Amino acid sequence: MNRLVCFLFGLLLGLPSHFMEVEGDALSPAMFIFGDSLVDDGNNNHIPTVARADYAPYGVDFGYPNGRFTNGLTVVDYGAKLLGLPLIPAYLSPLSKGPAILKGLNYASAAAGILDQTGRHFGSRISLNQQLNLFEKTVKVDLPVLLESAETLSLYLSESIFVVGIAGNDYINNYLLPLLYDSSRVYSPDAFADLLINTYSQQLRRLYGLGARKMVVVGVGPLGCLPSQIFMVNNNGSCVDNVNDLVLGFNDRLFDLIDTLNSTLPESFFIYQNAYSITLDIVTNPSSYGFTYGNTACCGLGRYGGYLRCLPLQPPCNNRDQYVFFDAFHPTSAVNSIIAERCYGESPTDDCYPIGVRELAQL
Repeated sequence: MNRLVCFLFGLLLGLPSHFMEVEGDALSPAMFIFGDSLVDDGNNNHIPTVARADYAPYGVDFGYPNGRFTNGLTVVDYGAKLLGLPLIPAYLSPLSKGPAILKGLNYASAAAGILDQTGRHFGSRISLNQQLNLFEKTVKVDLPVLLESAETLSLYLSESIFVVGIAGNDYINNYLLPLLYDSSRVYSPDAFADLLINTYSQQLRRLYGLGARKMVVVGVGPLGCLPSQIFMVNNNGSCVDNVNDLVLGFNDRLFDLIDTLNSTLPESFFIYQNAYSITLDIVTNPSSYGFTYGNTACCGLGRYGGYLRCLPLQPPCNNRDQYVFFDAFHPTSAVNSIIAERCYGESPTDDCYPIGVRELAQL
């Protein structure tokens, strides 16, 4: 898709022109995105849930509230731009029909988890299993009428980039809420991590069975450093170690799973994106990255802004690029840009294993 077509496509979606710029010719035909609120770009706008970000001040630097849980762009938004793609539309958007879906779709949903019950206290959400159901419909119903043959569809899917980032809610909106969920009473930390990984393995294998070959699987960030967790536990502003230890147990298993999938699924190539290490370093050494506030939300209530997410029309901070967190749970667009560049950029770091996403797209 050339720059003019990208621009026109962006106008169709109602995007501000400065967010429709791409870096050059697309390195991949499409991007398909699965996950939670870190990458939801509007799906939850269309379902009955309190986990939504379709009101100001969310989107303040995007131009308008659009369903993204940050002030501007998400990591996958920046990633798409770095691959030469336009911003990928939400699956449930009424405009995600016909040729508009050929550059990919975003199925992510705030409050979603690997486990179907995760996040149920928010109301509706599209769990990862449900996201895969929607993708299966895309593959079997929507895409075949747009592509000339089954062979063309298979090639298109095998060359597209698939990004899956989920599991954070399985902890903060399941395991760590013992009054609402019994998972922490039923499972030890290791047993729960095993449950998640075993379920996730089957879900990723299902995605492979639907035609995905180039997959970026994102590790969980340091949840113990979220303003929401610090608010509940620590008075000194430091990260909550026992929560981060839970995440590390999951991430270690996920890293091993990536190697297993690469060695057992023919013609597949999985990348592990280590979101934990870079985010932890930004939070604990904010000045090294140009930030001033490492543990306090730009928009929120209570200590460290960790008591509630942004309320409707609540004024956010003015110096948003100096904050690591926009609200009690989600990073600012400035942080998302750094994380994306380290994995999708021309000089990827070891945050992406074994290669960067640009190299994956060019395989």
